[in-house]
Amino acid sequence: MNGPAAIAPVRSAQASMTDALRQEAAEGPDPVHTAPAKRETQIIAIYGKGGIGKSFTLANLSYMMAQQGKRVLLIGCDPKSDTTSLLFGGRSCPTIIETSSKKKAAGEPVAIGDVCFKRDGVFAMELGGPEVGRGCGGRGIIHGFELLEKLGFHQWDFDYVLLDFLGDVVCGGFGLPIARDMCQKVIVVGSNDLQSLYVANNVCSAVEYFKKLGGNVGVAGMVINKDDGTGEAHAFAEAAGIPILSAIPADDDIRRKSANYEIVGVPGGPWASVFEQLATQVAEAPPLRPKPLTHDALLGLFKGDAVGRGVVLNPATMEDMCAADVLNKPSLEVVYEGA
Repeated sequence: MNGPAAIAPVRSAQASMTDALRQEAAEGPDPVHTAPAKRETQIIAIYGKGGIGKSFTLANLSYMMAQQGKRVLLIGCDPKSDTTSLLFGGRSCPTIIETSSKKKAAGEPVAIGDVCFKRDGVFAMELGGPEVGRGCGGRGIIHGFELLEKLGFHQWDFDYVLLDFLGDVVCGGFGLPIARDMCQKVIVVGSNDLQSLYVANNVCSAVEYFKKLGGNVGVAGMVINKDDGTGEAHAFAEAAGIPILSAIPADDDIRRKSANYEIVGVPGGPWASVFEQLATQVAEAPPLRPKPLTHDALLGLFKGDAVGRGVVLNPATMEDMCAADVLNKPSLEVVYEGA
C-alpha cells in the first residue's frame, strides 16, 4: 500500500536534479580574462658569512631596484636584525618576533604598519630572534615566517622579495627557504678569504642536498664583496659552477659611506653602475645546480702559506695527555684456576 507514496519523492528528486542540470547548461561561459597578468614574484634568499657584507649588498641592491621602478620587499632573517639598519640610516626597526610578543601580551593583533616600513620605494622588515642565551635562532626564523603568513605574505604583490640569511649557521631554521622551496633561487655573498668561501660552499652543499631530495631551489650566483683582486672567490665560483653576479671593490669610499649608513647604490652616483649591473644579474640569472667542493679542494684555492698546508698532524699519546709517564698497571681481572 505504501509503494506509490515511496516512489513519488524519488521522481521529485530526479526532476529537481534535471532542472538543476538544465539551468547550469543554460549559463554562458565565463568571460575571457582581459585584465593584466599579475606579476610573478621572485623570492631570492641571500646567504653569507656574518660580517661579509650581506646587509650592505642588499640595502644598496634593493634601493637601486626600487629606483628602477620595481616593487621590492627586503626581509632581514638574521637574528642580529641589522639588515635594514643601512637602509634606514642607522635606525633599527621593531622586529616581527618582538612586536608579536608585546602585542600578544597586550591582547592586540599585529598589523602591517607595526612591522613593515618603507623608504624611497623599498619595503623592509626584520624577523628578529630570541633574547641572548634564550631560544634557538633557527626556530625564531620559522616562527617569524608563520607570522608573515598570518599577515598575508602569499597575497602581497611584489616584483622581488629579498631574504637576508645568516650563512654561518647550518641548522634547519636558517635552511628553511632551501628545504621548503620557499624561494626560487639563492645568492651567496663572499670574499677572497677562506671562511666566507667555506660558508658559501656549505650553502651550495645544502642546495645540492635538497636537489637530490626533489627540491627546486638553485644557486643563481655569487656576489664578491670587498674584492681585492686576489682571485680566490672567482676560482671558487668557477669550480662550483656558479656565475659571478658582481664584484664590489674593496674601496675606501664605499667603506666610509657604509660606516656612516649611507646608501651608495644611488642612480647617477659613482657606484651606480655596480648596483645597476647587479640588479640586472639578480633578475635574470637562472637557478643552477652547484657543484660543492671537497674541503681539500677548497683549501687548494689558496696558497700554502695562507692555509697552513704542509703541517703534519702528530697523534697525541696518553703520556702527553697526563703530562707524565703512564704506568701500565697489571689487570685487576680475577682469573679462576681451571677456568
